[in-house]
Amino acid sequence: MSLANGWTGETACALQKALRLSNETFAEHLGIGSRTVAAWHQKPSLRPKSEMQQLLDTALEQAAATVQERFAELTQDSPAQVPEGAAADAERRLSSDPNMAAALDWLDENARWEPGTARREVAARLAQLDVRDLHDRGVLRGRVDQRRIAQALGDYYCGTRESHGRYGAHFGSDTDVTTSVLTHPDWLDLDCPLTAKHDRLRLTSTTPQSGLSLNDETAREAAQRLAETLALGIRLVDTPLYRLLDIGVGKQLVAGSVGVTRFVEYAVTMDLLEGELIDALSSGASTQPGSLPLRDRYLPDLASVLGVSGRLCSGGALALTAIARPARAFHGEADYLLLVQERSGRVLNAARRLAVIPKGFHEPLNDLRAGAQLGATLRREMEEELFGRDDIDSTLGEQRHADPMHPSQLSEPMRWLMEEPGRLRMECTGFGLNLVSGNFEFASLVVIDDEEFWNRFGGQVKANWESSMLHQYSSLDADLLEELVGDVAWSNEGLFAFLQGLRRLREIGGHRVNLPEIEWEIR
Repeated sequence: MSLANGWTGETACALQKALRLSNETFAEHLGIGSRTVAAWHQKPSLRPKSEMQQLLDTALEQAAATVQERFAELTQDSPAQVPEGAAADAERRLSSDPNMAAALDWLDENARWEPGTARREVAARLAQLDVRDLHDRGVLRGRVDQRRIAQALGDYYCGTRESHGRYGAHFGSDTDVTTSVLTHPDWLDLDCPLTAKHDRLRLTSTTPQSGLSLNDETAREAAQRLAETLALGIRLVDTPLYRLLDIGVGKQLVAGSVGVTRFVEYAVTMDLLEGELIDALSSGASTQPGSLPLRDRYLPDLASVLGVSGRLCSGGALALTAIARPARAFHGEADYLLLVQERSGRVLNAARRLAVIPKGFHEPLNDLRAGAQLGATLRREMEEELFGRDDIDSTLGEQRHADPMHPSQLSEPMRWLMEEPGRLRMECTGFGLNLVSGNFEFASLVVIDDEEFWNRFGGQVKANWESSMLHQYSSLDADLLEELVGDVAWSNEGLFAFLQGLRRLREIGGHRVNLPEIEWEIR
């Protein structure tokens, strides 16, 4: 038995109450410190780390039936099918949501089904779903950590190819990590300013071209994804995405070419590879070639990973954000505030995992050609994920502004940053192809050096719905940052961008930074 939506301080305290234990005896029961239990009482919205979530899951599973009943009453956490209201909403979306209609039409066409077959298939699957089972699966997926994912993919793809290999790094003398991001020495430490001179991805095609054909198995999995999306109320919007066609990155240069694809195509094909892998790991099943049907079909070897022009290769830009803060009487010397997000369970990508912020798909707003620049995506994601611009969130509604990033439409913090050159510095620090789903990942660094920004706008910085929590760290706190690097809750691309960002910040941050050597390695 496990908590459907993950543990918070409030639900942990509900378990304590159900067990009828004091703070001290509850802490002893879990094998943790009593101060941690006290913190749950003080901060009900606090989300414990993944290791603590597992301890709480175990305690609940091993509790007597009477305790579980009391806990269910306290949390109203009882087994349920799709709730009546949610079921009605799911049925409405299935019959009238234009984005779902686009996905169903795409599935009919690419599975070579008669029109309407996909709708009937999804409806049948939706009727059979138990939402509690889906939530429990989400909890199980959350227990599969970053290291296990990276190792499984390393075993599946067996080593390196032409100097390409998985990104790993040593942080100081004690912490060593490996990710699932396939990279190359020439793709790292780019130090590339995201200005017009250096940020030169170009659009070469605006017509979505799938090239994908679905067999019976992949079509069924696509229908299952759509049914689960409806049952869980996950947002699905058929926006255009950039598709990488050619890679051209190097020192102080981001180049190459992109075309345009559709989000629904990605959501029911390449994005399924992550869930397939993690479900196999959580159940103890084999993850070797031949045992993962979707991966075996869509991304079977390193040649297919690197052959971006011959497959669907979507992805995005993600950045470590560093904001200069002045020296403070009670908090220490001048430093950079570093932001790390815990992703919401309602997102399709890297759900419930740690990531840098901003993080977003590389996609256009209104101008397909200008939007191909990485800087355009990062500025938009800053507005959306840090400064509260809901009107540019493509998942929330249609875009009606001719130029959503026009100076007159910018948030107050972004307008201030753009008013003078040098207030906002953005650099691409590395590039890789994520073996999880084949996505391209442009790791970046966003630096705000003017201390006035934090004094003026620090209280306005907040995460949007894609994050369940926003954490802050000091660039002077080497010990805590080392502990963070070793946290197994990271998404692989998030850890890649975090480490590359720290490497670059160590070079340019001066007295505001206190970090050990961070050495990358291709593995």
